[in-house]
Amino acid sequence: MIPARGSERSRTQRLGTKAIVATCDTGAMTAPASASLDRNQTIVTLDMEGVLVPEIWIAVAERTGIDALRRTTREEPDYDVLMRYRLALLAEHGLTLSLIQDVIAGLEPLPGAAEFVAELRQRTQVVILSDTFEQFAAPLMRQLGMPTILCHRLVVHDDEITDYRIRIDDPKRRAVQAFQGLNYKVIAAGDSYNDTTMLLEANAGFLFHAPDNVKGEFPQLPAHEEFDDLLAAITAELG
Repeated sequence: MIPARGSERSRTQRLGTKAIVATCDTGAMTAPASASLDRNQTIVTLDMEGVLVPEIWIAVAERTGIDALRRTTREEPDYDVLMRYRLALLAEHGLTLSLIQDVIAGLEPLPGAAEFVAELRQRTQVVILSDTFEQFAAPLMRQLGMPTILCHRLVVHDDEITDYRIRIDDPKRRAVQAFQGLNYKVIAAGDSYNDTTMLLEANAGFLFHAPDNVKGEFPQLPAHEEFDDLLAAITAELG
């Protein structure tokens, strides 16, 4: 019996697929040893505020004279508590998104930060993991050469910041886990409480510009103050 044209085509496609898979499997098995990876690929994850750029909320506090806005993740380990506190202050004083963006427009990276990021990107991949917001980050990223940044979003109505949306819970640690799941060795640096889960989860984690209270609570994390020292520590982990 002669098979229908449709079934013949399907059989040919199935055979072709098997042949391709077999060819790929054979190629993988016979690949020269020099083609195999002898170590994981690497990626560096960095916090933004306090590490690469000034603290945005402190800059807003200096512009507006509202000292209560100086409170950051260096003092408050619970990010939701901190953000609810900030949102209440914004509403109380009538501070708008456009005012905060105007403050950000006048900020520059910390001395040596742009050069540090540029040099690091010559050596490996760099991703910024920040608890800032997309509406804040863009002008600062441009000054740093536009590295990839994973952060959150503000909820804004008529220029009033009414709420915020976190991408996922514990986003920095989970980003590190995701990169590790892709077989990357992750090297991380940050300065505050909200960075510590990222630093502890990473294959190597460093505190940078961290306050004494954070360094005291996490003595297992090497601490650095200068970009040259941090670059040397990260480079040593790259292998």
